[in-house]
Amino acid sequence: MKKIKRSHEFEVVVEIKDSNFIKPPREAQRNAVVNRAVKEFTADLNALNEQTKRFVPGRSVDFLSEDREQKILQDDQIMEDWLIPVMQVMAKVIAEKGGDILEIGFGRGISAEMLQEFPIDSHTIIECNDAVIAKYFDNWKEKYVERKINLVKGLWQVTIDDLGLFDGIFFHTYPLNEDEYMRYVNGSITFAEHFFAHAQAHLKTGGAFTYFSNEIGSLSREHQRILLQHFSSFSVQIVPLKMPDDVTDTWWADSIAVVKAIK
Repeated sequence: MKKIKRSHEFEVVVEIKDSNFIKPPREAQRNAVVNRAVKEFTADLNALNEQTKRFVPGRSVDFLSEDREQKILQDDQIMEDWLIPVMQVMAKVIAEKGGDILEIGFGRGISAEMLQEFPIDSHTIIECNDAVIAKYFDNWKEKYVERKINLVKGLWQVTIDDLGLFDGIFFHTYPLNEDEYMRYVNGSITFAEHFFAHAQAHLKTGGAFTYFSNEIGSLSREHQRILLQHFSSFSVQIVPLKMPDDVTDTWWADSIAVVKAIK
């Protein structure tokens, strides 16, 4: 049994009862890696302690009580205004070098408008909600009749295999029902995680994939390990936010992490 203690505002105790668990050639090596893991875990808890002091209460809304694939949604149900600065950062990250861009989710067209400000060659959009297409997409596309814009109607899970390769992929969709929430939000490091393999498959070599993560100050080591299973490198940018107290989305803090992953 091995006990490792680290103290700051609290104490963390790790008991290793299996002598063959984490067993490098030398005991000093084992102590080094376990101590480092405990130190990191303690730092994470202290960071959470500080971060949660900045949370806003939000509003209790059962937003997954109905399947949202074809539900007629209000503007703030599609995307709240506080998220617009995140969309601006993601659009620049993915489109500033131009090329062929794939956008997963059109929503109110805010990010699509931002992407068109860059010298992109083509813009493919996957959107499943017919009411969203009728209300937002059709009018938006009329402003860009000279641009190469392609709308793919349907769920990305159904349609993406028919698409080719892209220089950039912009992922900003959301869980459509309780099952997706429980599988890909509640049970994952980030909602975009279940898209990683698809992004890798549909990016050209050197292409970039962007999404945001509800991790306030950085990415966890678990998140980083999963990213590096699919991509050669990544970078993270923290975007400060002005959160309303009655936010209805699934986040309540004053910053969010934007990730750029490179194939």
